[in-house]
Amino acid sequence: MSQPERLIKKYANRRLYDASQSRHVTLEDIREFIVQGEKVRVVEDKTGDDITRLILLQVIAEQEQFGKPILSTQVLESIIRFYGNGLQELMTRYLENSVEAFSSQQEKLQSQVAKILAQSPVGSLAEIAKQNLDYWTKMQEQMLSAFVPSNRRPSSTAAPGAPTEKTASKSAE
Repeated sequence: MSQPERLIKKYANRRLYDASQSRHVTLEDIREFIVQGEKVRVVEDKTGDDITRLILLQVIAEQEQFGKPILSTQVLESIIRFYGNGLQELMTRYLENSVEAFSSQQEKLQSQVAKILAQSPVGSLAEIAKQNLDYWTKMQEQMLSAFVPSNRRPSSTAAPGAPTEKTASKSAE
């Protein structure tokens, strides 16, 4: 059973109010709720409009400005280019699936590390790392194949660093 959402109201004076705790909160408080796994919904007090995305974007902007950024300038520029693009929906699904897969793998890794620490060995850890790398490689190939025409995809059987047809023809010139 999923836990209920924490309702936050935003008043005209721009203050955020946590209805469940009857107190004003900050963007940092909202970040903490989310880090702790709580669901948060933010609404305009007068209109009842859901402004959760707007507030979450503000939390991210604050973290990007004052903390160690996750989103590089290059990533942000790329995301901006996808707005209005025919591939915007695909990019949305790709990002959602990537974050979900990353979180899932992180949970599995933490669980397996706990098991390893209870037992021992480096061999098991190496196997876990190999499985995770294989999983990510496969996922990226599947997702990125939508962006690269099939006649321009590098052969997956080629050794890393081996010349492709394109680089081989350039070096022959």
